[in-house]
Amino acid sequence: HVDHGKTTLVDAMLHQSGLFRENQQVAERIMDNIDLEREKGITIMAKNASIRYGPTKINIVDTPGHSDFGGEVERVLSMVDGVLLLVDAAEGPLPQTRFVLGKALELGLRPLVVINKIDRDDARPQEVVNEVFDLFIDLDAPEELAEFPVVYTDARRGIAKRSLSDPDGDLRVLLELLVEYIPPPRTLGRDKLQFMVHNLDYDEYVGRLAIGRVVSGSLHAGDQVAIVRGEQFKSHVEITRAYLFEGLKRLAVDEIPAGEIGAIAGVAGGEAEINIGDTVTDL
Repeated sequence: HVDHGKTTLVDAMLHQSGLFRENQQVAERIMDNIDLEREKGITIMAKNASIRYGPTKINIVDTPGHSDFGGEVERVLSMVDGVLLLVDAAEGPLPQTRFVLGKALELGLRPLVVINKIDRDDARPQEVVNEVFDLFIDLDAPEELAEFPVVYTDARRGIAKRSLSDPDGDLRVLLELLVEYIPPPRTLGRDKLQFMVHNLDYDEYVGRLAIGRVVSGSLHAGDQVAIVRGEQFKSHVEITRAYLFEGLKRLAVDEIPAGEIGAIAGVAGGEAEINIGDTVTDL
């Protein structure tokens, strides 16, 4: 929900992954990079980033927490393999928590529960965990998803622990659990290309960008592909650029492999204009 600390937690993950130099000046809530988001202190648009933890690349999508942007969250959920359900240690689950968790469970996504702001004077973390468990039961969560792991955090200070009695540590505990508990990407096959568009962005040099995930096959810069809406062929386009998310940047690459989240250019203009919900596939 709004102000439970999602973007602050992503900040801490980015910092502790060694993405920035020690003396580098970095704004708070790095992912909230739209003026209105900074002014209101809320996330409006879902944002992609990634971190490296040992040999593992972790793609992160920071989502809005306001009910007005529930559709944005719902769309993004089909791009991921698991979720961090972040709940304020004092406020507990709120109506929006129920909405987004319900959508995640419908998709069979594995939830890892993060109880944040354990430093608050009015924090009641154990009660909040029980409330979250009750919410899972109310939503008819299957047994394997209702037995969720819990991590207690103070995102502002970059602290995470498995038990409230544990000494304060960094976010390693959370990252280790994330790698262990969230399954690796599910891919449908190796040959036929399927890239589902979940979001759009704009680059002043290459124009409209389609952001999504390759669930089958692989996608290359220079590929001639079809844009499809449902069963309807929309257009034939050439992918001019392909990008992966590395840290906070888009990195131009030759290939987006199966399982990866990436962005593509060359999909704008007239009938060829790509939209959310379209699929990019082999001609």
